[in-house]
Amino acid sequence: MSKRLPSTRIRVGKYELGKTIGEGSFAKVKFARNVDTGESVAIKILDRNMVLRHKMVEQLKREISIMKLIKHPNVVKIFEVMASKTKIYIVLEYVGGGELFDKIATNGKLKEDEARRYFQQLINAVDYCHSRGVYHRDLKPENLLLDSHGVLKVSDFGLCTFSEQKDGLLRTACGTPNYVAPEVLNDKGYDGSSADIWSCGVILFVLMAGYLPFDEPNCMALYKKISTADFTFPSWFSSESKKLLKRILEPNPLKRIKVPEILKDEWFKKGYKPATFKEEEGVNIDDVDAAFGDSKEELVTERKVKPVSVNAFEFISRSQSFNLDSLFEKETQGLVKRETCFTSQRPANEIMSKIEEAARPLGFNVHKRDYKMKLQGDKSGRKGHLSVATEVFEVAPSLHIVELRKTGGDTLEFHRAFLQKLFIRVARHRVAYQGNEVKKNKGVSADCSAFLSLGS
Repeated sequence: MSKRLPSTRIRVGKYELGKTIGEGSFAKVKFARNVDTGESVAIKILDRNMVLRHKMVEQLKREISIMKLIKHPNVVKIFEVMASKTKIYIVLEYVGGGELFDKIATNGKLKEDEARRYFQQLINAVDYCHSRGVYHRDLKPENLLLDSHGVLKVSDFGLCTFSEQKDGLLRTACGTPNYVAPEVLNDKGYDGSSADIWSCGVILFVLMAGYLPFDEPNCMALYKKISTADFTFPSWFSSESKKLLKRILEPNPLKRIKVPEILKDEWFKKGYKPATFKEEEGVNIDDVDAAFGDSKEELVTERKVKPVSVNAFEFISRSQSFNLDSLFEKETQGLVKRETCFTSQRPANEIMSKIEEAARPLGFNVHKRDYKMKLQGDKSGRKGHLSVATEVFEVAPSLHIVELRKTGGDTLEFHRAFLQKLFIRVARHRVAYQGNEVKKNKGVSADCSAFLSLGS
């Protein structure tokens, strides 16, 4: 049998868990609701055994404690930490406006004033966190979220692995290569503050240009360009913005501009509004020790609760996380998404088999479990190996919802190298479906539905 939409929900403490909104190697992020207040939150779920196996306990305790103390309007807040026997739950502020990456992917480059406004908020957040000894080291548009009012929020700040030595320099090379500072690429140690500023400069360039300043398919060629700051400005950049960017993208970290100097820059100061907020005192971090401690009294449990009974279509229509356009095969031009979902009237096992048959020749390793499937690319792309999670839900015996979600790698590769090629491959094999054909420029959702409507 296929998997039905669940008649029960999972509750952890006072939070009711919903749809998965993010997934990585070490953690999964789920949308959740505080049943006491009705407030929406995001909960990052880590495997407790994996944390112990990789000896991450002390590091996570320290970093989460620091982040709980950081209450800034441009940084995603951590509310609390809980643990069960098998999992660690980090309760975060839910930011529902999407990633800044999506804004650029959809609309292309931003106008200078809009790009400057986001850059100002980014510098506000980075400056505040640096003042508390917290360095991000993986700043990029995908880690910058926007709330419903367009306010920028830095996510995952301080939750990446780092090791600080007695000389104050960081040693571990990390981050997305295109945004990484040149000193991070060598093995001599680097200043976390200066490295973050470089990444901020790359982000500003991307916002205004619509493309990366350093982008080569070959890693060695990419690193060479980064190490010498070998890039050119588009013609539409103002002279003031170019002057600032040259000082930020300075390959010598000792000569690179510092945040206090950025705040005084004439281009930066146009329309600048410093962040205004109240410093919170006496923030409780007892839950951090409790979550990682040995006391069983502090553990929470996952329990199933039954929601109000609604039929599947009522559920879908009420959920903001479902895109109704894709369900009804309406094309959305130019939108680069991390997931797509659609309907099929074929049996669930047939749907899974068709996806597997088409994915393997494209170089994907397939791992199946029940009606879930993970596709792992065997070649490394711009941001590592592309991986895609697939799941089939049964709404009715003759109707299924199929979800394809990128869980690793580059979003554009997911869209172009996976979704489009997957269904174009079916078309090339001349498989007919309901009297239609998969066309080269047709919407992905329509391609998916057509592909999954194929007979056996």
